[in-house]
Amino acid sequence: MSTGPDAAMMLPVEKIARFIATGDDSCLSAFAAKDVVILENFAPFLFTGADAVARWAKEMKEHAKGLTGLGHSFGPAQDFRVEDECVFFALPTHWSGHSSGRLFQEDGGWAFLLVRQRGEWKVRSYGWAVTRMAHD
Repeated sequence: MSTGPDAAMMLPVEKIARFIATGDDSCLSAFAAKDVVILENFAPFLFTGADAVARWAKEMKEHAKGLTGLGHSFGPAQDFRVEDECVFFALPTHWSGHSSGRLFQEDGGWAFLLVRQRGEWKVRSYGWAVTRMAHD
């Protein structure tokens, strides 16, 4: 029995992090084909419905304006659970980069629900919560 997500489960998570850092729309393939729900720390905060991913992507790009050199690291997964074709886990996450020229660091927790679609894990839902923010 595994105690955490394997590389195939982490792939869509890494794609979403790459989208946040770069705005590369090809990374949006990380999301499930339907029923996606995203909880974020920017308005409108909750993204649901058939166009949830498109609306989130648009707002994330707006939210990330002025950010440069964005990088992330993950701590060990917590609360890892597999049930049928679904996986849940939480990731301690650290982001760093520059915001309008100032160095910043942000820590938080990212809870993911993945579903298997056509043999691949896809993100059906995630929620982000900031636990620490610092600017230098």
